Formats: sequence, C-alpha cells, structure tokens
Amino acid sequence: MEKAVENSRREFSGIRTGKASAQLLDTVRVEMYGQMMPLNQVASISSPEPRLLIVTPFDKGQAKAVEKAIRESDLGLEPSNQGHLIRVPIPPMNEERRRDMVKLVHKLAEDGRVAVRHARTDGRDRLKKLDGVSEDEIKRAEKDLQKVHDDFIARLEELVKGKEAEIMEV
Repeated sequence: MEKAVENSRREFSGIRTGKASAQLLDTVRVEMYGQMMPLNQVASISSPEPRLLIVTPFDKGQAKAVEKAIRESDLGLEPSNQGHLIRVPIPPMNEERRRDMVKLVHKLAEDGRVAVRHARTDGRDRLKKLDGVSEDEIKRAEKDLQKVHDDFIARLEELVKGKEAEIMEV
C-alpha cells in the first residue's frame, strides 16, 4: 500500500502545474546510444526561473535527440536548442488544459486506489491461509487491515486535493 501511494505521488509530480520543476521531465525518455533512456540520466535539469527549465545534455552531440524527445512528449512543451543547452519555457495553462490535468490526476489516483485495494485483497487472502489461528483473530486482523486500507486511501485523497489545488491555482 505504501508503494502504491508513493507511486501515485511520483506520477503526480510529473504533471504540469504551470510552474517549472525538474520532475516535470521525469517521464521523458530519450533515444541515445541505441536505447531509450530517462532524460534525467542523459542531462542535467535546472529551473532558474518559475517559468523556465534549462536542460544541459551530458553529451553535447546529443542535444538534438534531447530536444526532439521533449518536443514529442505529451507535455505540450516547445524547447529551443541553443547549442550546448536547451531552454524549455513553461507556457501558462488555460482553463481547459487545467481541467484536463485535473482529470488526469483523478485517473492516476484511481489507479493508486486500485493498487491499494489489491494489496488489501492480497493481505486478506494471506490471512485466510494461516494455519493454527482462531477465527476471531483472523476477523480482528481483517478489521485492522481495513483500517490500514482506509488510512492509505485517505492519504491518496489528500494528495489528489493538494495537486488539484496546485493545478487550478492561477
């Protein structure tokens, strides 16, 4: 359950909010040396201004590949190559784009909830397979498991509310 919440948190960090953050480009993969690699492994990413990212490839000859990967990502960004570094301006989001991002956050949150439910089901199945344990103890353990499940679902909801407020902030 902890992994499900942490995965949702990581996915939320990659969603555009109108502010520049290095995590925004975490999902971008670049084709380098014959294989797909995460952008943060082939370049350094910094945010000198609230609406600008600077991407500096470690291998200066691969700047075109990095620029192409950012442009073709589904983030809607238009990088500009300046030789040894790539400037990625973060455009302000319009209302429709903000609503689309909120829908995406809710979809990712539902995926997280499903993962938490699967963990609960797995735990419940393991409890039922225990030998030498009374039925009362199993029922008590299932109630405790449900409480843990509810706590993790509540944590996911808090993450969703925070991200939604961050996205809708103008």
